[in-house]
Amino acid sequence: MEMAAVAAGDAPRRTRGSRPQRGGVGAKGLGVPYIIRNIPTYDILSEENLLRIEAIADRILAEVGIEFRDDPAVLDHWKRAGAKLDGLRVTFEPGMLKEIVSSAPRQFTQHARNSAHSVEIGGSNVVFSPAYGSPFVTDLDNGRRYGTIEDFRNLIKLAQSSPWLHHSGGTICEPVDVPVNKRHLDMVYSHIKYSDRAFMGSITAEDRAEDSIEMARILFGRDFVDANCVILGNVNVNSPLVWDGTMTKSLRAYARANQAAVIVPFILGGAMGPVTNAGAIAQSYAETLAGCALTQLERKGAPVIFGNFLSSMSLRSGSPTFGTPEPAIGSMVIGQLARRLGLPLRCAGNFSNSKLPDAQAMQEGVMSMLSAVHCGANFILHSAGFVDGLLAMSYEKFVMDTDFCGALHSYLAGVVVDDNTLAMDAFLQVGPGSHFLGCDHTMRNYQTAFWDSGLSDNEPFEKWTEEGGTDMAVRANRSWKKTLAEYEAPPLDVAIDDALIDYVSRRKDGMADAWY
Repeated sequence: MEMAAVAAGDAPRRTRGSRPQRGGVGAKGLGVPYIIRNIPTYDILSEENLLRIEAIADRILAEVGIEFRDDPAVLDHWKRAGAKLDGLRVTFEPGMLKEIVSSAPRQFTQHARNSAHSVEIGGSNVVFSPAYGSPFVTDLDNGRRYGTIEDFRNLIKLAQSSPWLHHSGGTICEPVDVPVNKRHLDMVYSHIKYSDRAFMGSITAEDRAEDSIEMARILFGRDFVDANCVILGNVNVNSPLVWDGTMTKSLRAYARANQAAVIVPFILGGAMGPVTNAGAIAQSYAETLAGCALTQLERKGAPVIFGNFLSSMSLRSGSPTFGTPEPAIGSMVIGQLARRLGLPLRCAGNFSNSKLPDAQAMQEGVMSMLSAVHCGANFILHSAGFVDGLLAMSYEKFVMDTDFCGALHSYLAGVVVDDNTLAMDAFLQVGPGSHFLGCDHTMRNYQTAFWDSGLSDNEPFEKWTEEGGTDMAVRANRSWKKTLAEYEAPPLDVAIDDALIDYVSRRKDGMADAWY
């Protein structure tokens, strides 16, 4: 489905009893709902080498196999599909899983409650989403601390306010002040309340996945949800070569409801996978392919995203490292493999081990984020806020990263070649030895010719000094505070809000608090 860039304007206020509108306009100040890529992917491996990696993945699946633990229904699925079972270990004949995943859509729409912010996932489309899963948050004023539900909501508000993100994300940080068994209810409600973009649900237990989907049904209507994707669930393989029941039950819950599971191995090279890139890629491919196939056995045609998270480690200390070159270049190969399967891709992101929003954070972030852009990733989780090896979400780096995402909008637009951009009229008007500052062509194009950073300082040294000589982290600190002070929640239908609050309250009242 093609989707034109949305003009800025105010979202219409909804009245009691109405459903989310399917034809609304974009929220004020926001940019396009997603990027349509106008530059090619960067394909680095030859056909011969891609075939070698696929052949090793086939051997892993056929000769070593994958264990599926604590979910007997999965073993029943595989048995009916013709796989070989030896206890919990399942092996697959070459080509079997590729055939099963062929029923998954190459591209699908994830609907947002404001349809102007619905996203297309797959094809030549690129969607930026915040980082996911950190137990800590950090900022220049208060330092590193455990995340709270207030932090969680603040980060949703920052994402909603950015013209350069397209998605509200999922567990932007863990709100550890809410019981473990209840926090998913507050998180999903917060995404719905404080953002009108697409969002992700819980995957930490089957009933939490079901709660997330049920809340989406309250928002969109049961019939609409059964026929359309409105929520994503990000599920992880327990590498190496194990799928545990917590993840497969959640995966199946999303697929069963016709919602998209994002299938993601996390391979720390030298620990959960080989230290060499090609071997880690083959393992990742095998693990992801099995998870994608399982969604199709649960519900044929359910949307699924082929995910990947390659990482390296310090072989001196054993610590994970992020934003390093080997996983970045490995992402290029993952992109080639996903395109050969015809599946939408989630790969790489804005990764960093830095503890501060500093030069290391941005160097590592740019390395990994550019790999996501060039490998052809369609859904880029971890686009903003990631520091400390994903242990923390930084308020300052969040807005620094969203600013960089703005630059990537222009980068991915490529070079437009037409009569206007070739500028022959400007050459005729200016001639040799003059300048283009005041010519008609410049005046027609100056407002849109270049991306304009909201944080970079481009003033002369003297003016920069007079205004305090601040670095970007300080400017980012001021920016997020200003954004939160000016934030206004997008309108939400009162009846839907009441129904969601009632559902959350009933579910919380029905269980005792659990803190682990």
